[in-house]
Amino acid sequence: MTLDLFPDKGFAAMLFDMDGTILNSIAAAEKVWANWARAHGIDIETFLPTIHGRRAIDTIASLNLPGVDAATEAAYITQAEIAEVEGIEEIPGATAFLNKIPPSKWAVVTSAPRQLALTRLKAAGLPIPQVLITAEDVEQGKPNPDCYLLAAKRLGVSCADCLIFEDADIGIAAALACGGTLVVVTATHTTHNPAWAAQQLAVKDYLQHGEQLLSQLK
Repeated sequence: MTLDLFPDKGFAAMLFDMDGTILNSIAAAEKVWANWARAHGIDIETFLPTIHGRRAIDTIASLNLPGVDAATEAAYITQAEIAEVEGIEEIPGATAFLNKIPPSKWAVVTSAPRQLALTRLKAAGLPIPQVLITAEDVEQGKPNPDCYLLAAKRLGVSCADCLIFEDADIGIAAALACGGTLVVVTATHTTHNPAWAAQQLAVKDYLQHGEQLLSQLK
């Protein structure tokens, strides 16, 4: 069945979060973060759900751990995550979907540092975008919208003309704050802020409505 996903609307570009949106790195990331949390006496079960969609330095700083330097610990986490690529794979259909978008019309906007982002994209077999916004590119990470605003600027478009793909609540907040139109990818997350859930298009992966989403590009 053909659905009219966004009636009377076309988009100049598509912006994609990375982890959980175009690739699945949850097992690898949670293994690294669980080891770190255990070493610092942090309850793993309550802590792990808070790491997704956020820069490592922001996650660590928010804990206010005595004697812990957030920048130093974030650098350690990054190197550990770069070394942990087992099990990283594309969200179903993501590679084919991205390869059908003109290179000048899409970007990846991630909270991961650049080296980690490139490592995970390659591990998942995904194309490397011409525009890749990473943790180092902005002073304030998600949920602040600066990363998406910067991606749109580098593509020469307005965020209001972008279709943004996200998965985690923090990233969703950033996408909405920049004024873009949101698609929530649910392949790795099943629960979201109920205030957003009823208002946004949700897709399991890129096999669902993929061709229709591509047809929305101007």
